Amino acid sequence: MAHAEVMAPAGSYESLIAAIKAKADSIYFGVSKLNMRARSGSFGFKDIEKVAAICMENNVKAYLALNTIMYDDDLELMRKICGKAKESKIDAIIASDIAAMEYARSIGLEVHTSTQLNISNIEAVRFFSKYADAMVLARELSLRQIKNICGKIKSERINGPSGNPVKIEVFCHGALCVAISGICYMSLATYNSSANRGSCLQNCRRAYRVIDEETGDELALDNKYVMSPSDLCTIGFLDKIIDAGVSILKIEGRAKPPEYVYAAAKAYKEAAESIENNSYTKEKISQWIKELEKVYNRGFWHGGYYFRKKLGQWSNAYGSKATTEKAYLGKVLNYFSNANAAEILLEAGALSQDDNVIITGPTTGIIQTKAESIFKDGSKVSKAEKCAITLKIPEKARKNDKVFVVRPIIKT
Repeated sequence: MAHAEVMAPAGSYESLIAAIKAKADSIYFGVSKLNMRARSGSFGFKDIEKVAAICMENNVKAYLALNTIMYDDDLELMRKICGKAKESKIDAIIASDIAAMEYARSIGLEVHTSTQLNISNIEAVRFFSKYADAMVLARELSLRQIKNICGKIKSERINGPSGNPVKIEVFCHGALCVAISGICYMSLATYNSSANRGSCLQNCRRAYRVIDEETGDELALDNKYVMSPSDLCTIGFLDKIIDAGVSILKIEGRAKPPEYVYAAAKAYKEAAESIENNSYTKEKISQWIKELEKVYNRGFWHGGYYFRKKLGQWSNAYGSKATTEKAYLGKVLNYFSNANAAEILLEAGALSQDDNVIITGPTTGIIQTKAESIFKDGSKVSKAEKCAITLKIPEKARKNDKVFVVRPIIKT
């Protein structure tokens, strides 16, 4: 079966390095106000060159999201970002506005289209092939429709500007928006904070009541979260998506923490490789799902719109349904390479022997380990709280990296 590229989200340097450690093939990130996660951005204009360099050093492709709608006042900044992306050897920009596509192509910068374009048929693919080498199809398409489009690209030889067949990209995991391809005005209408400008406040995720204004009668709802879909999870039928002709598997989550990025990228990379080498099994799928359930999720919709078995599957709670949660412990004071150990200042909470630990930092990315041996003042202890300790860790940590304990969530 054909190789599929696994693309991970990067909203921070921690998540970027986590994606690389998880062996993602590519990452996507945004800068300034012209990307669809403008509120979550840890990256600025000056970071473009550094992100590109890190990715090149690790043989990972870097895509820069420039995918908001553009007003006249945005065009100068858009051109500036494209110029910097070209200079820094960013692999492509992700765009939805024709102005960004036109300018990027005029300076020889590769373009990938965003889901905001809502590409749903082969004629739309043919039109945008003048600008783009890869296209994200509308999230609402069925697997049959996707396979049909991929087949026509191949049979009709629809090539992008590079001269190669247009690649089709789909979302494989993460949050789904109730609006068609994420084109929504609810946040703008209620809080003057536009989703189409990267500033969605996600008020659709809250619980709502439906009341008849004339009579005051309230409708009885099985679920008050009527606009909050469960998260997409395709790992159980990833072979069918790749078989349909999809080239790029995109994981949602530029606002998510590094442990989410690592878990999702690792699981989908392993799944894609197992499909490629014919070792994709139900047992592996079950284990991957367990790992994905540990990090942020709103419950999983195993199918999304791909099979059209039902209109939608809705979350029944606000926020995450992860099976584990992390709590801040403290920070790294020092790392001793000769002993593979870190000196850690515990500033909050307690650490017990055999607790699961996460260490994150902009250079470190993420380290996941178990507190098998805790040392305080040179002596081994079973528990420590608000003090300096030494802990064996599997790889290098850096001063001021953050340390968290991860524990199962006990459901009541």
